[in-house]
Amino acid sequence: MRQGTKGFAGEGDTGTGQGGAPAGADARAGRVRVSAQSGVRGRQGDVAPGRDDAVRGEHTHGEPAAVLPRPRTPVQRSSVRGQVLAALRTALVTGDLRPGGVYSAPVLAERFGVSATPVREAMQQLALEGAVEVVPNRGFRVVERGDRELAELAEVRALIEVPMVLRLARTVPAERWAELRPLAEATIRAASSGCRATYAEADRAFHRAVLTLVGNEQLVRIAEDLHRRAQWPLVGAAPGPLGRVLVADAHQHTALLDALIAGDQDAVRSLLGEHFTGAV
Repeated sequence: MRQGTKGFAGEGDTGTGQGGAPAGADARAGRVRVSAQSGVRGRQGDVAPGRDDAVRGEHTHGEPAAVLPRPRTPVQRSSVRGQVLAALRTALVTGDLRPGGVYSAPVLAERFGVSATPVREAMQQLALEGAVEVVPNRGFRVVERGDRELAELAEVRALIEVPMVLRLARTVPAERWAELRPLAEATIRAASSGCRATYAEADRAFHRAVLTLVGNEQLVRIAEDLHRRAQWPLVGAAPGPLGRVLVADAHQHTALLDALIAGDQDAVRSLLGEHFTGAV
């Protein structure tokens, strides 16, 4: 990622890209590639910034040289905002977007090979979720979280999920719980992979499947939002896998299913308390 450039052609500062090529030419080339893949060019307004760009995160001076690894597959024009949002959420979980770090939409957009508009929209969505905050004239700062906030999130999640699961334990038949076994086992495989982002997705899928049995869509949405926020790394945490911590957390899923299938209410209550106390 280059320093001192605003991304695509016509977006501001001039500079030199890799290999000595002008920054504008390099950005134009990247945009042509994306347009050729999708067959659809972005809106004219997606390219040139307006006067109010300074307050929306366009300033790039002092930004880290390496922000994110390049996507493994080219970002397609269809639902590009959703793809960028998913990639940014993954980067939050892995720590590639560092707590306290400030990132601008144009620089991230150049990294993804898209215009700044879908990146800015995705970052604004993350701001609504509490993951980032707007920094006037600079971009978006990743929110720094400490142990206290993580403990508070775990407490709120427990207040929502524990009573619901205990209620389900009294009404859902054993064969229905057995159907969730593949999701529980998927969390173990994800934890064993050592990738925190992979585990985060599998973990949410299991908890979502359990809560879906309640039949309350609003509850599922609120619980998943809290769960996603609880998965962001703490300030000062080293990026990367958590190893045995993730594996231990995943094995609690299968143990919980065993207790639910057996109808052991005391074991279910004990496992739920342990799971949310040590939530990762």
